Amino acid sequence: MRTGLMRTMFQKILARGCVLVMTTATTGGAIAQTADAIAAPGEIVITTLHAQGVQVYECKAGASGALAWEFREPVATLIQDGKTIGRHYAGPRWELQDGSTVAATVSAREPGATASDIPVLKLAVTDRRGSGVLADVSTIQRIKTKGGVAAGTCPAAGAFLSVPYSADYAFLTKQR
Repeated sequence: MRTGLMRTMFQKILARGCVLVMTTATTGGAIAQTADAIAAPGEIVITTLHAQGVQVYECKAGASGALAWEFREPVATLIQDGKTIGRHYAGPRWELQDGSTVAATVSAREPGATASDIPVLKLAVTDRRGSGVLADVSTIQRIKTKGGVAAGTCPAAGAFLSVPYSADYAFLTKQR
């Protein structure tokens, strides 16, 4: 890549308030761009998993009485090295085949790269089960989101809409 193009890309990253985070060898030594709002100082990445699935929305009446799509739940497969190793579902929860499960709540968010991409999130773990990979996770970052935003009008109360999405989930723990 040419030096000028690299400099321009770096300037755009800085302008958006992003930092570059080096991940550990367990994630292949990849570099992930993380918005400052979802940064997790003092924490290290245990693993990063790719999610492929849908964001499910339900048609509901808002405060004004107008119908609108309201987020209901994610339904996604968690993938590592091309293999399914778990699932992501309502709660939100992440469950791996090794028996470890975590639940979390949103603590920070940034807009996705485009209007059709769900937000980038920082989630604080609220519950853990099992002794597998997720046992010591304290924070989850949803990054590299693609799709997932409900668009269009809502036809009738109670209707559902499934919107395809993908994202990467970085699972972090506090440094010791």
